[in-house]
Amino acid sequence: MTTNSSDQSLPKDTQATTKSNRQRLRTLFHSSVLATTFAISGETAAADYRNNPFTLVYEGAITENVEGEVNINPVTYDLNGIDISANVYTPANYDPGNEYPTVVIAHPNGGVKEQVAGLYAQRLAEQGYITIAADAAHQGASGGTPRHVDKPANRIEDIHGMADFISQYAGADSERIGLLGICGGGGYALKAAQTDKRFQSIATLSMFNSGRVRRNGYRDSQLDTIQQRLKEASEARAQEAAGGEILYAADQELTDEQIAALPFALYREGFKYYGDTHAHPNSTFR
Repeated sequence: MTTNSSDQSLPKDTQATTKSNRQRLRTLFHSSVLATTFAISGETAAADYRNNPFTLVYEGAITENVEGEVNINPVTYDLNGIDISANVYTPANYDPGNEYPTVVIAHPNGGVKEQVAGLYAQRLAEQGYITIAADAAHQGASGGTPRHVDKPANRIEDIHGMADFISQYAGADSERIGLLGICGGGGYALKAAQTDKRFQSIATLSMFNSGRVRRNGYRDSQLDTIQQRLKEASEARAQEAAGGEILYAADQELTDEQIAALPFALYREGFKYYGDTHAHPNSTFR
């Protein structure tokens, strides 16, 4: 990333110090994400959301807030007239009078904050960050209709909205905000960071370029049917505009045999994770 344009008005020695501080933050953030990834790479077990007061589904999830330890704080805030449901994680011995580096986490397509986004949010909080994971507008526990809408413009605005909220949170250092995007959230995170210069560092995990995949198919496997998909999408939009039934992509529940027959490991693992091993009632591929 480059130095912010506003830095150019600073004395040269101050510019150098500011740039050095940003570089240290980026190194620390990327090291923390990498360490977190290694730490949780062997975590395959899941928790039953029905047995967790915060309906978290990942292994080792918080079940109660204990003084002096990492805590979870469910919050709701307004984003363009839609109520957004989010979880804020605060580090051990959190003091609202101090300042902490902060991370915004964008969840995958079809995911919710109680799944892998929450897992990373909790593990990064264990390393001293304030973190936020929110359900996208129209998805999960957040408001917005029609339900299950995953328009890129909406998802990018969701990321800006998380930054809006968390930058005002007690203890969050607005000068040290990082962005982590997971799977589909990774593609949206890159786009959001192009214009939102509050993000001093960005990392992605299993990044999924939703625009390219929807156009070309996964790994460009459907180039010969692009026009057909565009025609189907146009017809679906016209049907919705006329008051007809809303048509959804991936609107099916697959058997284990059907999942095993999917051509790409990413899809097989995704269906298994979100629909079986780490299922949550708010999570859907629709």
